[in-house]
Amino acid sequence: MNTKSFKDSLVKVSLVELLERARTGSPWLEWLLKHHMEFLSQLVEETPENTLAKICQRTATAALSSDRAQASKILREEKNRLALFVGLCDMGGVWHDGEVTAALTRFADASVASAVDFLLREEQIKGRYIPANESQPSQGCGYVVLAMGKMGAFELNYSSDIDLIVLYDPDTAPLAAGVEPATFFVKLTRSLVSLLQDVTEDGYVFRTDLRLRPDPRATQVAIAIEAAAIYYEYQGQNWERAAMIKARPCAGDIALGEEFLQRLTPYIWRKYLDYAAIADVQSMKRQIHAVKGHGEIAVRGHDLKLGRGGIREIEFFVQTQQLIAGGRNPKLRGRSTIAMLKTLAEESWISPETAGDMEKAYWFLRMLEHRAQMVDDLQTHQVPKEDAKFESFARFSGFANGEDLSVKLEATLRRVQNHYAALFEQASDLGTSAGSLVFTGSDDDPATLETLASMGFTQGPEIAATIRAWHFGRYAAMRTARAREVLTEIMPRLLKALSASGQPDQAFLAFDKFLKNLPGGVQLFSMIKANPRLVDLLALVMGTAPRLAEKLSHRPRILEAVIAPDFFGPLPDANRIKADLDLVLPNDTPRDEAMDRLRVWAREMNFRFGLRLLSETISAEDAGRGFSDTAAVAIEKLLQIVLREMEQSHGRIKGGGCLILGLGKLGGWEMTAGSDLDIMLVYDHAEGAEDSDGEKPLSPLQFYTRVTQRLVTGLTVLTPEGELYEVDMRLRPSGSKGPLAVSRAAFEAYQKTDAWTWERMALTRARVVAGDRNLAQKIEAIIAATLCQKRETAAIKSDVAKMRALMLQEHAVTSLWDLKRKPGGQVEIEFIAQYLQLVHAWENPQILEQNTFKAIVKLRESGFMEKAVEQSLLSALALYQSATQFLRLCVDGSFEPQSAPNRLNQSLARLADQPDMAATEAALADHQAAIAAIFTQIIGRDGNQRVKPSEEQ
Repeated sequence: MNTKSFKDSLVKVSLVELLERARTGSPWLEWLLKHHMEFLSQLVEETPENTLAKICQRTATAALSSDRAQASKILREEKNRLALFVGLCDMGGVWHDGEVTAALTRFADASVASAVDFLLREEQIKGRYIPANESQPSQGCGYVVLAMGKMGAFELNYSSDIDLIVLYDPDTAPLAAGVEPATFFVKLTRSLVSLLQDVTEDGYVFRTDLRLRPDPRATQVAIAIEAAAIYYEYQGQNWERAAMIKARPCAGDIALGEEFLQRLTPYIWRKYLDYAAIADVQSMKRQIHAVKGHGEIAVRGHDLKLGRGGIREIEFFVQTQQLIAGGRNPKLRGRSTIAMLKTLAEESWISPETAGDMEKAYWFLRMLEHRAQMVDDLQTHQVPKEDAKFESFARFSGFANGEDLSVKLEATLRRVQNHYAALFEQASDLGTSAGSLVFTGSDDDPATLETLASMGFTQGPEIAATIRAWHFGRYAAMRTARAREVLTEIMPRLLKALSASGQPDQAFLAFDKFLKNLPGGVQLFSMIKANPRLVDLLALVMGTAPRLAEKLSHRPRILEAVIAPDFFGPLPDANRIKADLDLVLPNDTPRDEAMDRLRVWAREMNFRFGLRLLSETISAEDAGRGFSDTAAVAIEKLLQIVLREMEQSHGRIKGGGCLILGLGKLGGWEMTAGSDLDIMLVYDHAEGAEDSDGEKPLSPLQFYTRVTQRLVTGLTVLTPEGELYEVDMRLRPSGSKGPLAVSRAAFEAYQKTDAWTWERMALTRARVVAGDRNLAQKIEAIIAATLCQKRETAAIKSDVAKMRALMLQEHAVTSLWDLKRKPGGQVEIEFIAQYLQLVHAWENPQILEQNTFKAIVKLRESGFMEKAVEQSLLSALALYQSATQFLRLCVDGSFEPQSAPNRLNQSLARLADQPDMAATEAALADHQAAIAAIFTQIIGRDGNQRVKPSEEQ
C-alpha cells in the first residue's frame, strides 16, 4: 500500500508541470481545477488511497439524503471530484493503468449501491417496502444490479458508461401487501437510471445502458430472476455467454446475484468445447468493422476501441479462448482481461510472448483512450484527425510530438492485429494456390474440375456433384445455413488435405461417409475453421483409418481432444490421466451419470493416443501404455463409485476390501485400440466376518459378487454415449464355472494346488490395477510365491507345446497378417517369455515382469536367454506390436494390403523400415520363420503330453 502523499508519488513530473499539462490539454480538467481548488489542496497532501476512500464514503452518504435532489447532488459532486483526482493520478504516474480502472470501478460500485439504497429507503418511507435491516436496506431486498462489461471486470475507462442488468425475485422481495413486484421494481429501476445519468447543473454520474439484458426490445428494464435464468438456459445466444463472463453483482441483494450467476455456470462454461460459439462472437467483430468502417489500421482518427488492432480485439482474443476452454479449466473463468491473458499463457493456450505483447498493448491503448476522454469528458475512443489537435493530444499523452505517438501507436495496433488474426481470421476464399474451387449452381465449373485434377483427384465430376449435394442440405449435418456457410469456408483447405492422403478419391469418399452419418455439422465445421491443423489430422484419419473414421462419424465430439495446446506434447502418465478423470468425474457422481461421463472421457483419451500413434508422433509401446493406463484409471474410478453405492445400500463388510487384477494386454501395458479387458475381482474380509452392517445385509460373497456385476455392467453396457470396454473374466479361478468374485483365501489355494499351466502363464502378466492397497500387497505376495515355485521343466515345456498345438488346430491361420496367431507370431513370443519365467523364477525372481518386452530383456540379463535370441524376439515383437496397434486402430476385421488405403500401407512399411508393402511382407515372413524356429528350439512342437497342471517338485 502506498503511504506517500499524492505530491510525493508523482513520477517524472512536478505538481506544477502536471497541473499545467492538465489545464492546457483538457478543457474539462481545467474546469474541474477551477471549481475544486479546496479539494485539490487536500488531495495533494493525502495519500491517494485515503482520497479515494473518502470519496467513496461521501458517495455512500447519498443513501441517507432527505430527498432525491440532495442525493443527486452528492453523487454528482463526488463524481466530479473523482474525475479530477483520477485524471491527475493517471497523468502524474501516481497510479498504474490497472489502479486507475479499478478506482473508477470502485466509485461506480459505490454510486450504484448508494443510489439503490436511497431509492429503497424512499420506498420504505412510502410504506411500499419493508426491509429486514433498516440500516442496510439492500440486505435481502430481492433486487440485484449486475455490473457487466468493463464495470464487471473492474476495467472502467475514464468517461465510461456503465452496462447493467437488473433482476428481482418476486418471491423473496419484502414488499408491502398489495404491491405488485414487477411494477414496483421496473419503476425503481427507471428511477435508478434517472438518478445516475440525468444531466443537472452539477453534471451526471454515469451514462447507464441496460440493453445487455435478455431480449431488450421485448422485456422491461427489470426482469424477474427466474425468467432471466430460463432465458439464458434455453434461448441465450453465444454473444450473451461471452458477455456474462464479466457479470458481477454490484448493488442490491448481492447474495441473490451470486446465486443467479452460479446457476448460469453450465450455460456460460460449457462442459465440452464449443467452436460454434466462437464463430458467433467473431461475426460480431466482423459486423463492427463492416458497419463502423474500421477495416484498416490508421493512426489519426483511428478508433482505439473498435478499430483494427484495438482494445476490442484484445478483449475478444481473451474471451473467445475463455469460452473454448473455461468449461474444463476453472482457472480460465476470470473477469479481468489482463489476468486471463496471463492465465492463458500459464495454461499453454498462448505463448508468454503473446500474452506480454497483448498486455502492453492493452494498457497503452487504454492510456490513450483515457487521454482522449479527459479532453472534454466525452465517451470517445478516437484519436484526433486534425494536425493541431493530434499534436496537442500527443503532448497531452506524454509524447514529445505527434510523430513519436504515430510510430508507437501504429506498431501497437499492428502487433495486436497480427496476434488476433493468427487466432481468428483464417477464413479461406473460394480458391487455393492450385486454382479455383467453386461448387455453386447445377453445372460443373470447368476451372474447378481442373483444380481437382491437379490436386490428384481422378473423379472430379463425381466429387463436384457430391459437394453440391452437401450444399443442397441432403445430409442432416448440412441442414442449416450456418453449417453450409462454414463448410464453404473450410472446403479449399479440406480438399487440399484430402489430396495429400495418397489416395485422394478414397479419402474423399471416407469423408463423405463420415459426413453422411453426422447428426449435425456446425460444431465440427466451426472447430475445423478455428483450428486449421485439425483438417490435416482429419484427412489423415480419412486416408488411413476407415475404422477410426467410422467411429468419428458417430462421435465427432472426440475431436475436441486434438485442439488442446499440449496435444502433441509429452504423453500424460497414469497420475495425470487420473487427475484428468477426477476433474471430469467426482467420486460422488451417481453411477448412471458416471457411466456416460466415463465413456466420453475414455473415448476422448483413447482417441488422443490413437491419433498420436496414427500421426507417428508416439511409439506403439507408448500407445499401449496410454490405452492401458486409461483403462486402469477408468476401472478404478468405477470401482470407487460402485463400492460407495453398495455401502450406502448394504453397509460394510467387517475388514472388507477388494481389488481388480488386470491380466493379458491390460496387465502387460500392451492394450490396443480394440482390446477387451481381462480382469478378476479378488476380495478379503476380517476373520469371522459375516453379513454387512447395513439395512439390507449381504454375506461377503453376495456383497462382492454384486460389486463385480455392477462393475462389469458399468464397463460393458451400451448407454446413450455408446460402449466402453468388453470384459473377459474367464481367467478367474475355475473360469466361467467359478464365482464372479474370488476371496483371497480361495485365490491363494487355487493358485497353490489347482491352477493349470496356462493359468500360471497368465499370472505372469497379472497386476493390480485398482482397489485396496493393503489387499494388493497380499495378492502380489501370493502371485510372486506362486510364480517362484520350483517346477519340473519338462512337464511345463510339454504343457506349453500342447497348448500351442491346440490353438493352431482350433484356429487355422493362413494370412501373413494374423500377427498374433500365425506360427512365429506374437503368441509364440509371449509363450517363450512366460515359459522361461515359470521355470526360472525360483532361481531369480527379478525376471518376473508383466510387460513382454521387459520380461525378455530381464531373461537375457539374468542369463536365461542368449543375446541373439533376445534380439530376434525383440525385433519381431516391436514390428508385431507396432503393426497390430496400427491395424486395430485403422481396420475392422482382417487386413488385406491390396484393398487397404495406400497411406496405411505406407505407414506399415515405415514401421518395418522397408520401402514398400512387398518388402514389408517379405520382412514379416522372415521374422515369423525366425520366431517359429526359436519356439521349436526352446519349447518344441510335439504337443503329445497332457495340459493338466504339472506336479510340483
